[in-house]
Amino acid sequence: MKEFLRKAAKVIFKIAICFVVASVVWVILYRFINPPVTYLMISKWANEGYGIEKEWKNLNEISPYLQLGVICAEDQNFVRHYGLDFGAIEKAQEHNKKSKRKRGASTISQQVAKNVFLWPGRSWIRKGFEVYFTLLIELIWNKKRILEMYLNVAEMGKGIYGAEAAARHHFKKSAKKLSKHEAALIVVCIPNPVKFNASRPSSYIYSRQAWLINQMRLFGGVKYLEKLDGEKLKKETKKKK
Repeated sequence: MKEFLRKAAKVIFKIAICFVVASVVWVILYRFINPPVTYLMISKWANEGYGIEKEWKNLNEISPYLQLGVICAEDQNFVRHYGLDFGAIEKAQEHNKKSKRKRGASTISQQVAKNVFLWPGRSWIRKGFEVYFTLLIELIWNKKRILEMYLNVAEMGKGIYGAEAAARHHFKKSAKKLSKHEAALIVVCIPNPVKFNASRPSSYIYSRQAWLINQMRLFGGVKYLEKLDGEKLKKETKKKK
């Protein structure tokens, strides 16, 4: 029995080492190479019959209003955390104890990790892998690459993935030319892109759009995006101290 356990432990250790090496190489590759498709896209296509409408765009080809909008709506501490926002997690837990309407606390980094590297699901095993890949991409990529990846793989409509496809579908223009109001409409539909439609917004979506535009103003407008440069954020933090 002891011999069996010893051999089993060796096998498990080797598998773990292979997984770590393979995952690190995978994340490094995606630091420089854009993924052709993601598990989410394949899953939606295979299980729900959605098409895959997408077109990759570099960050500088995407409206700064859309960049700022997703930060303000999805992850307001994006430039400061290292993948996990423990403050947001704590607030979400407190909210969920009191309300039937559940609130999530996934950061942009976590959403990239689960959309790009993992299968759809809600198990604790998957959550563990999500945390692992989140920390890995935060270590290997910079914030601009994480945001760029998010804005190209996030589902923004039924079978519509990424900023360019969403801009073309909803507003018949490139992602770079989206106005503040158009960008805000796209962003507030992201939590449920199949139910909500940026080109046919409901009164609820218009109210969320107004909220988001105000948040963008409070963040200082698109100038806030300069903080994606880590050095500028470090200097600002030192000044506050």
